[in-house]
Amino acid sequence: MGFWVRYLVMQSPGFILAALAWVSCVSAETVRLNLRVNDGGGRPAPCRVHLFNEKGKAHQVPGLPFWRDHFTCGGRVSLDLEPGRYKYAVEKGPEFERRSGEFSLESGKPQSLELVINRIGNLRGAGWFSADLHVHRPLKDIDLLMRAEDLDFAPVITWWNKRNFWTGGKHAEAGEDEREGGALIYHRLQHPLEITKATREYPSPMTYVNDALQTNPRVWIDLEKPFWWDVPTWMASGKMNSIGLANNHMCRSSMLSREAWGRPRDAKRLPPPLGNAYWTQEIYYHLLNAGLRLPPSAGSASGVLPNPVGHNRVYVQLDEEFSIDAWWRGLAAGRCFVSNGPLLVAKADGKWPGAVIKSSGAMRIKLEMNLTSWDRVSGIEIIRNGEVVRQVPCSRARRQEHVIEIDADESGWFLARAIADNPSIFRFASTGPFYLEIGETRRRISRKSCS
Repeated sequence: MGFWVRYLVMQSPGFILAALAWVSCVSAETVRLNLRVNDGGGRPAPCRVHLFNEKGKAHQVPGLPFWRDHFTCGGRVSLDLEPGRYKYAVEKGPEFERRSGEFSLESGKPQSLELVINRIGNLRGAGWFSADLHVHRPLKDIDLLMRAEDLDFAPVITWWNKRNFWTGGKHAEAGEDEREGGALIYHRLQHPLEITKATREYPSPMTYVNDALQTNPRVWIDLEKPFWWDVPTWMASGKMNSIGLANNHMCRSSMLSREAWGRPRDAKRLPPPLGNAYWTQEIYYHLLNAGLRLPPSAGSASGVLPNPVGHNRVYVQLDEEFSIDAWWRGLAAGRCFVSNGPLLVAKADGKWPGAVIKSSGAMRIKLEMNLTSWDRVSGIEIIRNGEVVRQVPCSRARRQEHVIEIDADESGWFLARAIADNPSIFRFASTGPFYLEIGETRRRISRKSCS
């Protein structure tokens, strides 16, 4: 208590203490809200809940995982809330409906809010399995977070620059070297790299790349974002395995519109808020134009940036039973797409992304695409050698199929991309690239992209 409160209590303790008790009772008055979230079969649906009071403050539930503006639950939770008006959003990853709305709580008996979130897609049933490759959340929460986001794989970063919380165990499978030249994320290492004594510039990140490869040749090194300054050096080493096309600058409710300490874009040509996302895409396309074949990856940095786990994710197609090893093999083959909203599955002449399609001369390719999206998508873009060569109009249906033919007369690559109609948030999906080898030229190398 402050001086004046102590003084008043001494002068008239009974009155003052009674008044303080009354104020305490008023401020502590709560109403029990029973939240019940079911899937389409009537079963409890683990999910993520964004719940805000009239002042915009996010509600936390003791004992449940919370990050920035949301908590995660198993589909059944009782909340003690002050009377008033609330807004909510309940989500369970991109393959489920999203539910949102408002409600009012008045003093009195407990109230209930019952919601159903149905599936709009079932990619797992078609052999697609998803992962978020950039996670900073507590290990003890990961199993629930994965169920709540309908996510198959979420390796957790337990060592990162000066911090090392690694103790082994389930999900403790990743680490990050993030310094002046950018960030590299390491997967499939059995022990952390000794980076805690490194400075911003010394030793070179390639020192740790080489150390990791000597320790475990199976290590997977993910280049966290395309616009980091050291990307050309890292790519020239031939030791990178994937690159973050759907990265943590693309947030659920906002965009990080600058390149942090990376290579800045021309903001006049690529203005905010979406310019950074298009810059990310452009650089990746230049890498492909340089003849480099690298699958796209995805990461959310939940636990550092405001994203939930799985907001940015990469799906991998498996022709075998799911396992962690099989998933990495599928990503290495490029059989993937990345997403933070729409789901875009594509086949070219019956082959998945990552395939090399060969021909002795000009060819016509049959492209089959399945789009599933809760967000409105006006069209699917076909991008070949860095240029949009076709726009495929989309309907308003949540699920739709498109079959088109595209002509090709030179080697290179192409992919399909779907961007949601949202002017402030980059919600998109991109397939991994398909590669073309036409005639005697195996790889098309663009001098412009290499400069």
